[in-house]
This record gives sequence, structure tokens and C-alpha cells, in this order.
Amino acid sequence: MTAQQTALVIDDHPLVARGIADFLQSHCAFSLVSAVTDVEDLWRHLATSALPALIVVDFWLPGGASLTLLSELKAKCPHTLLLVISADDNAAVEGKVQAAGVQGFLNKQEAPEVFVHAINTIMNGDTWFNNAEQRLLNAYQPNELPVTSQELGLTARQGQILSMVMNGLPNKRIAKALNLTEQTVKEHVSGILNRLGVNNRVEAMTKLRGKRLE
Repeated sequence: MTAQQTALVIDDHPLVARGIADFLQSHCAFSLVSAVTDVEDLWRHLATSALPALIVVDFWLPGGASLTLLSELKAKCPHTLLLVISADDNAAVEGKVQAAGVQGFLNKQEAPEVFVHAINTIMNGDTWFNNAEQRLLNAYQPNELPVTSQELGLTARQGQILSMVMNGLPNKRIAKALNLTEQTVKEHVSGILNRLGVNNRVEAMTKLRGKRLE
């Protein structure tokens, strides 16, 4: 990322919009990040300021899905990168976003370090779709060595959850799939990270690159 790049966030929840903007500036090396809460303010900002390097767009805005807005932004800001965020777990949402031709999609439930990695990936000219964290493994080792939960010092349940984490599933979706509470999943994930000697999911995926959990 080059120096003095700016970004813009649009989310209809003021606290969320400002929080993401502050995070981008403090953790992603943007020189200035602005936040708006509706489409009118978005166009007003773009008309009176230099075009930002990145715009983060909430998928669900008061008028509905932001697909039309994405198309308009691509036409009016062809050199601006677009990242769509959403709390929606529906896989079709990401599919529609990717089909819109933007640079990435990120679920709001992702950990902060994943958000940082996604931003850096996009700003470096790549895209972030379809559990892009998995590329951390695939980029290093195309041939995967099978490994069991026992070999990693994990219980069978922890191994099951780790496998789902490695596929990019957030805690909420893991809990639903395994009929567990989200808090229980969080506790299991914490135990897994501790056992692996890592601090977060991205570090776990990096440590286990080239391995396939069986």
C-alpha cells in the first residue's frame, strides 16, 4: 500500500461505520478514512473530495441490497477498489457480490486480523472471495499431508471444529451445523488455538499449511 491513501466506509449504522473507519486508519495504514451512513451522503462526499483508494460498502442498506450502488460506483469510480461487508450468512450474497465485479467480500463476524489480511490482499491487487483465507494454505503447498486430531493433540470435537475453521466458517455457522451454542464453539476455538500455540485463525492456518485434517 502506498502512502497517503484514503478510504471511505458506508454503513447505515453510524457506530459501525465510524468503528470500521477508525480501524482502517489505525490498523491498515490509510492516511484518512471517512464514514457515511446513506447513499446521498456518499455521493455528496465523492463529489466534494478526491476519490478514495478503497470504499467499504455494507451489502444491506436501507433501500435494500447494494448491488445497484456497486454498479454505479464502478462506473463513476473505476480506479477505486470496492470491498463489500455483510453480517448475512447466506452464501448467495457473496456470489452476487462477486458477480458484480468488485474486489472482495467479507463477513462482519470475521476476526480483526482476517479483516486486516483481506484489506492488504485487496490493496495489493488480489481479490478476497470464497473463504480466501484458505489461499494461505494452497499458496504454499499444493499437496496436502493428512493429519489426525490426535496427532495435533486435539479431541475429536476440536478436530471437527478446526476442520470447519480451516474452511473459513465463522463461529455462528459452526454452532448451527454442530447444534452447539456459539459460546461453546468460541471456547473450543480458544482451546484449539492454545493447543496449537497460535493467537488467531490466520496463524493456525499458516501453521497447518500443507496439511489436511482427517
